[in-house]
Amino acid sequence: MGKPTGFLEYQRETPADRAPLERIKDWDEFHLHLSDEKLRTQGARCMDCGIPFCHTGQLINGMASGCPINNLIPEWNDLVYRGLWREALDRLHATNNFPEFTGRVCPAPCEGSCTVGLLEPPVTIKSIECAIVDRGFEEGWIVPQAPSVRTGKKVAIVGSGPSGLACAAQLNRAGHWVTVFERADRIGGLLMYGIPNMKLDKEKVVQRRVDLLAAEGVRFITNTEVGKDYPVEKLRERFDAIVLCGGATKPNDLPIPGRELKGIHFAMDFLRGNTKRLLDERNGISTNGHFISAAGKDVIVIGGGDTGTDCVATSLRHGCRSLAQFEIVPRPPDTRAPDNPWPQWPRIFRTDYGQEEAAARFGADPRTYQISTTKFVGDEHGHVKELHTVKVNMKFKDGRMTFEPIPGTEEVWPAQLVLLAMGFRGPEDFLLESLGVARDARSNVAAEHGKFRTNIEGIFAAGDMRRGQSLVVWAINEGRGAAREVDRWLMGETSLP
Repeated sequence: MGKPTGFLEYQRETPADRAPLERIKDWDEFHLHLSDEKLRTQGARCMDCGIPFCHTGQLINGMASGCPINNLIPEWNDLVYRGLWREALDRLHATNNFPEFTGRVCPAPCEGSCTVGLLEPPVTIKSIECAIVDRGFEEGWIVPQAPSVRTGKKVAIVGSGPSGLACAAQLNRAGHWVTVFERADRIGGLLMYGIPNMKLDKEKVVQRRVDLLAAEGVRFITNTEVGKDYPVEKLRERFDAIVLCGGATKPNDLPIPGRELKGIHFAMDFLRGNTKRLLDERNGISTNGHFISAAGKDVIVIGGGDTGTDCVATSLRHGCRSLAQFEIVPRPPDTRAPDNPWPQWPRIFRTDYGQEEAAARFGADPRTYQISTTKFVGDEHGHVKELHTVKVNMKFKDGRMTFEPIPGTEEVWPAQLVLLAMGFRGPEDFLLESLGVARDARSNVAAEHGKFRTNIEGIFAAGDMRRGQSLVVWAINEGRGAAREVDRWLMGETSLP
């Protein structure tokens, strides 16, 4: 695969990013591409390792090891090395409906399990993937491919995030008539409104793929919440099968004194409103200022995952006065700990784009570890003005994680905007209760992975609504898998991969 001795001869090189102080002035994507020559060199680093763990997609200790959609990584690395870009695109699309999404926002568990990564920096899989699909669009190789035969079967998909879109793409390919319902005003779910534009361009990347699916025959209905705007009885009457792909959109809250104060918001409300404002303004639609602004404010983000990072980066682009990010857990180690061996995902300290930008703007990484917020304090107008915190030690007691306050570490932080980015606790209740769909112990839809069937005949579930909060690449895995099982249920057999 690639050049047999390439991993010995060449060093890992990733594409440059636009300078932090430059990119925080706009909402454009900040990743750049390597030249063709450098991409071929990086493809040459893919070694003939015998067992390519990069595309195994196993779960080890609850985290992905290798690609969850089993991308044929060694194959397209080799094709890029040999300059066969069209063939590389075909192999990429064989397992991944949307490599332009994963090539931008996936954390690349494939690289964490790359065999080269045992002793040297891993192959730059993610950037090669993105370069392949972007070239495919630039060259005009990616065009609508409508099915030649229609089955007459009709399938409704509720939710247009990555699982819903992947499911729609596959079922449409099988010849079924597919209708996707989305309660927002634009198609894309998490891809459209949950990830900021600088990470994933909405018009150039997301809408481009949505338009392609529409040209292939997928029908999209926006501004329609199933169960409220569109009765569930009508849905069951008009469609032969239903796939629930509504995501895990119920956020974790922080029920401490002062939570009722103004200026404390869930992260997704902040991110969603900002992206809608951006897209509306670009299309000449008045927003009337209906979004949460960080301009001129002391901002505190509580939560350290991808969503927290996106809040940091968005606040910087608004022009916040100061910025802090809290994480209750300890700082990860710089290198793999003994209990985190290859090919597990490396749980190590990383500086993401938002923290890099904050450090460039304010002179220091915004994160504080092992810190817990104890209360919010407001001003005379009922608006938050400060946070009270204490440092904590993480301990395990009776098999459960606990956080014990450290006496004497109390601190007060100014804040006029607090963003809660502490993850999600499952899907919303109304639709599932209306359909009578069974739930598991974590409140997700009860449907076995690999079968995706709920307790209601003809109703399937996929993505975060079934598995809980997860990665875009897992959502694509689930959408493809659900499509395969829906096709089998409708037709008695399936040829979908």
